[in-house]
Amino acid sequence: MQKTLGARARPDGAAGRISAGLLYGLRLAVTAQAAALLVAAAFAGQAAGNAAMAEAHIMAGMVVHVVAFVQIVLAVLFWRPGGGAGGPALGSIALFAVGLAQHVTLPVAHPPSGVILLVLILALLFWVWLSPSATWRR
Repeated sequence: MQKTLGARARPDGAAGRISAGLLYGLRLAVTAQAAALLVAAAFAGQAAGNAAMAEAHIMAGMVVHVVAFVQIVLAVLFWRPGGGAGGPALGSIALFAVGLAQHVTLPVAHPPSGVILLVLILALLFWVWLSPSATWRR
């Protein structure tokens, strides 16, 4: 028997539970994404005058992309077969798209898109860890 979370009923009266494995997997992926983004941001601050730090920033960015892809897969599994909300899937896709856009835009657009990435990951962190709707089944 699969463990479930969320004994709460939805505000619209529908009751249900979300798989604990899917929710914890999504929480782990979002937390790993936040950590990877913080590391990339830390290297970005030192990359301006140091080639080694610029290379470290690029490598951290690659880790961000890999984790973002895993996060998309988990968020979609949480949403469709898991019956959870679709917001994390959309947020994860937005994170991946903004991250990819950093490679094709002008260098002057790189810092603002980095700020967008940090805002998106903070919103996702709030949703998966603190929002009561994280455990509601649709």
